[in-house]
Amino acid sequence: MTTAAPSREAISRGTVAGVLATSWPLILGGCALAIPTFLVLAGGNWAHEEGAHGPLVLATAAWLLWLQWPEIRKHGVPGNPWLVSAMMAGALVFYIAGQAFDLITLSAAGLYGVGVAMFYSKFGGRALARNWFIFLYLLFAVPPPRMWIDRLTFPLKQFVSTAATMLLQPLGVPVAHEGVVIYVAQYQLLVEDACSGLNSIFGLLAISLFYIYLMRGSSWRYSLLLGLLSVPIAILANIIRIVILILLTYFAGDEVAQGFLHMAAGIFAFATALVLIFAVDSLLSRLFFPVRRAGT
Repeated sequence: MTTAAPSREAISRGTVAGVLATSWPLILGGCALAIPTFLVLAGGNWAHEEGAHGPLVLATAAWLLWLQWPEIRKHGVPGNPWLVSAMMAGALVFYIAGQAFDLITLSAAGLYGVGVAMFYSKFGGRALARNWFIFLYLLFAVPPPRMWIDRLTFPLKQFVSTAATMLLQPLGVPVAHEGVVIYVAQYQLLVEDACSGLNSIFGLLAISLFYIYLMRGSSWRYSLLLGLLSVPIAILANIIRIVILILLTYFAGDEVAQGFLHMAAGIFAFATALVLIFAVDSLLSRLFFPVRRAGT
């Protein structure tokens, strides 16, 4: 008489059920911290272009953890309780300060720290080091401070405004700019924060790193290189976006350019950036990951 071996899915479900049974107070406390923060993010940062990638980052990071779950459970050992206490205390200071002063960046950073401390307490430093990419990737779900965004956005808006007008002037389009205001024929366009390229940089970088991890593994050198290249690619894509909006305004009028086609231009620019990232990756992968010939 033989017995069938349990499937991997059954083992995974069993281990998850075991963790839930033994760690429910910790998980319940984490949820009590996470729900208020997620509600604020859903009504603010995630509802705008600058943070639209946040839910996607959380969902895909959870999926990556699920894929690694059997290895995490197999090799994980509890972390040092003193270090867990220190990590948790530091994270809670950030979280409480964020809640007290209505600073979502601090709240999200504190929640992130609590999650890292919980993972370390259950599975230890080696499991944390083996899965470094997932926790680095999760940082993209933490909204950057608004002060940083404002300081970086303005020079980028000036740059993309200058670049767009310089591209169109030789083509005979009556366009000029003064700071972040673009004049085309009788129309006046203001380059807003979404058109600076900074928002696209965060989203594009997150998606690029996720793509690299799936296709090339967790090579930090390759991730760093393609991540750096995603910055000029995002800026180039937003220059294309502004050029499209200027042409739409000039030929179809301001009402058309600021309607549905305004959003469509943003989607087109982001899709263009992704295509460029994939093309650059295809070229670079031949240098970093050469195909081995048979017999070598």
